[in-house]
Amino acid sequence: MANILVVDDELGIRDLLSEILNDEGHQVELAENAAQARLARGRARPDLVLLDIWMPDTDGVTLLKEWSSGGLLTMPVIMMSGHATIDTAVEATKIGAMAFLEKPITLQKLLQAVENGLTRLAARKPTSPYTSMPVVEMLQTGNGAVTAEVVQDTSPKPTQSFLLEKPLREARDEFEKAYFEFHLFREGGSMTRVAEKTGLERTHLYRKLKQLGVDLSRGKRQG
Repeated sequence: MANILVVDDELGIRDLLSEILNDEGHQVELAENAAQARLARGRARPDLVLLDIWMPDTDGVTLLKEWSSGGLLTMPVIMMSGHATIDTAVEATKIGAMAFLEKPITLQKLLQAVENGLTRLAARKPTSPYTSMPVVEMLQTGNGAVTAEVVQDTSPKPTQSFLLEKPLREARDEFEKAYFEFHLFREGGSMTRVAEKTGLERTHLYRKLKQLGVDLSRGKRQG
């Protein structure tokens, strides 16, 4: 889960991007002009910024230059505009923007650009040599229950017990619910990444999680 700052003077754009990014498990900070963006940049220290070019007080390219010259361009910035020229996009890229999205922005292009930006950010951060993939152990108890437990990981993870003396359908539903909750936890609530991990289409995944009664906000809070 990342902290993403969305800077756009159009309320509809801010609401739309906020809804999409929240659904992906990210925390979203909103700003409608450069003044609010400066405050948000200093307060929240975003992992990534979606920055509109044309704004009433200070345009996005000018704000980008300000951050770059002040040593504040420490996060990936994705520029957005429905009217910018190629020259403007090239100028923003030279200053330090990592990508340019033309409005209206498609869901696929938005998520791909955000994923690329966060991947680039992660590549900058040092990683611990002791980091390892979690291992799931199935532990059988004396009362006929099986506990799925994550080991070799210092962060807290959910533990789930399954009673085997149940009808197959009930036991299967319990396992599937725990399975999807585990992947939501691992991916910080990102439906896109969970869909990729589990091999399901997003629409099918949504229906499946709703059918199983999975709390979609759980992965976001814990991530």
